Amino acid sequence: MSFPVHRPRRLRQSPAVRRLVSETDVVPRRLVLPLFVREGLAEPSPISSMPGVVQHTMDSLRRAATDAAEAGVGGVMLFGVPAVRDATGSGADDPDGILNVATAALAQEVGDALVVQTDLCLDEFTDHGHCGVLAADGSVDNDATLERYAAMALAQARAGSAMLGLSGMMDGQVGHVRAALDAEGFTDTLILAYSAKYAGAFYGPFREAVDSQLKGDRRTYQMDPGNGREGIREALLDVEEGADIVMVKPALPYLDVLADVRASVDVPVWAYQVSGEYAMVEAAAANGWIDRRGAILESLTAIRRAGADVTLTYWAAEAARWLR
Repeated sequence: MSFPVHRPRRLRQSPAVRRLVSETDVVPRRLVLPLFVREGLAEPSPISSMPGVVQHTMDSLRRAATDAAEAGVGGVMLFGVPAVRDATGSGADDPDGILNVATAALAQEVGDALVVQTDLCLDEFTDHGHCGVLAADGSVDNDATLERYAAMALAQARAGSAMLGLSGMMDGQVGHVRAALDAEGFTDTLILAYSAKYAGAFYGPFREAVDSQLKGDRRTYQMDPGNGREGIREALLDVEEGADIVMVKPALPYLDVLADVRASVDVPVWAYQVSGEYAMVEAAAANGWIDRRGAILESLTAIRRAGADVTLTYWAAEAARWLR
């Protein structure tokens, strides 16, 4: 028998063969588009560090959500940017607050075509920019924050959110919110737990997007980037507390954690391709250093290959059209 015996290149010989034996598919329904809506805007406001992404008005938000639905994406994740903030983020559970008003509008507009999801965190609504209520010493008060999360959850569920994205990284948040929802009859409202959310360097553009007022950092509640096993523990705890889906965030820097979480839980696992990941590709492509479309699709494929059932990405609608 002639050398070599094994010829894996046979499986790469043509586009048709490569397509037939491809191991990993990215499809539009597995993408979720994050959207920002800002109170008081007369027209969409571009986010300088995220080329192509804007803070929406209510009208442009509806158009963007309709566009996403027509592209075939699986869902949209809403973030609200209020005009006024305070220490407890009171706008977060105000029925007339920007996020809840926007949620009701999109639930009516596209709720039958895709899953309308909402970010459940206080950071956009507090004047200190932290994800929770502060204690007298300036630390984030975990248990007091849970009460605010329960109020937010009920406001968002009443507004029509089908899925609540618990992104604050407070201990016990999933169980506390689940109990509050069930007590009010919202037993079908889904909980997406941001289980392994790391305190890293990839969130800078997002802070521009939500006009963050953060002072200090979030390292007492978001995770140390070096801790992989802890991410699995967090995911297991969230599943035990009733999470329907768990998430790893950011995506590309934590593909190992994503793969380990996928192997450890029996619920859907999602990943968030965050603003810094988006901005790096856009900046490199704008300088002609990389192929933009190729890099976007390759990054989405890597996240899917590592185990993500769904990816939140700012390219969701655009990529969905490429993939159809």
